[in-house]
Amino acid sequence: MNIWQQVLLLFFIFNIIGAIYTVFHEKRDVAATWAWLLTLTLLPGIGFIIYLFIGKKMTAGQIYDIKMQKSLGMSELAVVQKELLEENEGDGPGDDDENLVNTAILFLESDESILTRGNKVEILTDADLKFQQFIADIERAQSHIHLLYYTFRSDTLGRKIVAALEERAAAGVEVLVVFDALGCRGNDRHFFSRLEELGGKTHVFFGSRIPFVNLRMNYRNHRKIMIIDGKVAYMGGFNIGKEYIGKGPLGNWRDTHMRIQGNAVLTLQSRFFMDWNAVVSEADLKGDEDRYFPIAPKVGNTAMQIVASGPENDVQAIKMGFIKMISQAKKSIYIQTPYFIPDSSVHEIIKIAALSGVEVNIMIPAKPDHPFVYRATEYFAKDILEYGANVFIYKDGFFHSKVLIVDEEISSVGSANMDVRSFKLNFEINAFMYDSKIAQELIHHFKRDLQKSQQVDAAYFQKQSKWRKFKQSFSRLLSPIL
Repeated sequence: MNIWQQVLLLFFIFNIIGAIYTVFHEKRDVAATWAWLLTLTLLPGIGFIIYLFIGKKMTAGQIYDIKMQKSLGMSELAVVQKELLEENEGDGPGDDDENLVNTAILFLESDESILTRGNKVEILTDADLKFQQFIADIERAQSHIHLLYYTFRSDTLGRKIVAALEERAAAGVEVLVVFDALGCRGNDRHFFSRLEELGGKTHVFFGSRIPFVNLRMNYRNHRKIMIIDGKVAYMGGFNIGKEYIGKGPLGNWRDTHMRIQGNAVLTLQSRFFMDWNAVVSEADLKGDEDRYFPIAPKVGNTAMQIVASGPENDVQAIKMGFIKMISQAKKSIYIQTPYFIPDSSVHEIIKIAALSGVEVNIMIPAKPDHPFVYRATEYFAKDILEYGANVFIYKDGFFHSKVLIVDEEISSVGSANMDVRSFKLNFEINAFMYDSKIAQELIHHFKRDLQKSQQVDAAYFQKQSKWRKFKQSFSRLLSPIL
C-alpha cells in the first residue's frame, strides 16, 4: 500500500469516526440521526460542509433567550380560557362540535394560544392588490408599525415599502422591523439606513458575527407578519420582494395571505414582541405599554387562534394542529403546499384519512425552487396517490400557498409548509380558523387553482426517467434534514 492509499484510508476512517461523533453527540430523533449518518458517510468531507450549514443545532443559550421572553399576559388568559372551554362555560370555536373545542384546547395547552372571536379576515391571493393594501395601511398608521419578515428584499418592491415606512417614521410613528439574516442575504447593506436615521429600528434574526457570511441555514425565522396600531395585521405566505409579485425567475407567483382585524391582532402583536425581545439589547425591549394592545370591538364573525412553533420548543404545535385537523376529518381535506415532505406521523394520518373514504386533495408546484426538496415532494406525492388521494400540480408559475382546510369548517393559513423543516427546524406562525365561510372561500380559491393545474396519477410518475426516480428516492432518504 503506497502513501496515497494510506492517506485515503486514514481519511475514510477519520470521516467515519467524525460522522458517528457528530451525529450522536447531540440529541436528535431517529430519522434525522440516520439521515445525517448517511450524508456524512456517503459524502466524505463534503457531508461535513453540508452539516456546517444545515446540521448544527441551536445553542442552549439561544434556546433560553427565546424561551424566556414574556408572553405579555397571554399565559394567564390561556389558562382561564382552557378551563372555561373544558367546563363548557365559555363560547366555543364557532359551533357545538366537540372536535373543534378539543382543537382549541390543544393550542391553549401546547402554545398558550388564546381563542379570539369576532375577527374579520380577508383572504388575499392577488399579489399586486395585497401589496397595494399593505402599503395603504402603512400610510394610515398613527401609533406603531411592527414587521417581522423572513425575506425583505432591497429591490423595487422592498424600496417602495421602506419609503412608506420612512414617511411614517418621520411623522413620529414607531417603526420596528425584524428580518431574517438568511432570507435577506444579498441585500444592500444600507437598505434600512434612512429608516433608522428617521427613528425606525431594525434588527436581524440570527445574524452572523462574520460580515457577509452566515453558515446557519436551519433555525430561520420564516414568519411573515405586520401589525399596525394594534388594530390591523397581515400574515401568510407572501414575503417582500419582486419575485412575490411575479417578477422573478420563477414567473407568476401564487400565494395566500390574510388581512386581519379584531382581537386576534393582539396575539400577533404579542408574538412579534417575543421575537423582537429575543434579538435586541435590554435597552430596546418592548411590549409593556397599553397602547400596543387596544381591545377591539367585534368586527367580524371569525373565531381563530394564532399558533407559533419553533425549534426552541419540543412541542411542535403547528404540526400537532395539522394532525388534529386531519384526524377529525369526515368528508374532505384540502392541502396546498409548495413542499410536501411530511414526517411519518403526518404522512400516516393523511393515508389513514384517504383509506377511510375522506376526499384528500393535495396541490403542489409543477416547478422546483429547491431541487432536492422538490424531488422529495414528488416522492411523497407519488406515494400518497396509492392510498386514494388526489394530487394536482399547479402549472401557472410557482405555487407557494400554505393552506389546510377540513370538512369546509376549520382551516389554517400561515407560513408553515407541510414539511419537516417547518414542523421543527424553522420559526413559523399559522392562523387556525373556526369559520365555515372562510373555509369555503379557501376551497373556492383551491377550485379556481384547479383550472391552472394538472391532476396526476401513477402513470404520470411511471413515465419519468430512472434517473429522476432515483433522485426522488434519494431525496426521500434525506427528507428529515431537508
